[in-house]
Formats: sequence, C-alpha cells, structure tokens
Amino acid sequence: MQSSLMSMLPLVLMFVVLYFVMIRPQMKKQKEHRAMIDALAKGDEVVTAGGVLGKVSKMGDSYVGLEVASGVEIQVQRSAVVQVLPKGSIK
Repeated sequence: MQSSLMSMLPLVLMFVVLYFVMIRPQMKKQKEHRAMIDALAKGDEVVTAGGVLGKVSKMGDSYVGLEVASGVEIQVQRSAVVQVLPKGSIK
C-alpha cells in the first residue's frame, strides 16, 4: 500500500509544479487581457496582434474600428488588440 503511494508522489508533485509554473500565470495573463479589452474606449491608441498601430474610432461588440492614418479606417477583432499605448504615442 505504501509503495503504491510513493510511486504516485512524483506524478502528483510534477502536476503541482506544472500548475504553478505554467497554468496559473497563463490564466492570470488571460484575465488581464480580458480586462484590458473590456476597458477599451474611443480615442485609445492601441497595437494589434499584427503590429498595426491605430486610434480606436468605433466600438462594437466584437469589432473595433481603428484609424490607422488620416481618413483610413480598418476593422479588427477586439481580441486582436494586444496593447494600449499611452496617449500621444501615435503621431
């Protein structure tokens, strides 16, 4: 009985280490990203996953309109926004 418990111990220990090293930080990062996307507002300067910089001009449920140049607007998914830049970053 004790030998089977001792043989399971390394497996359980590996799962615990995996949880704290990989799974938990990933869940925290997802939660922060979701909060950032929910807090997007018109006029925010953002960077998309493709590296496109733009200013939020329209807000939708699942899409955001970005003004990438004067008079040029594209639509991207909200989840594609990876970073909100400080005001005045885009000239």
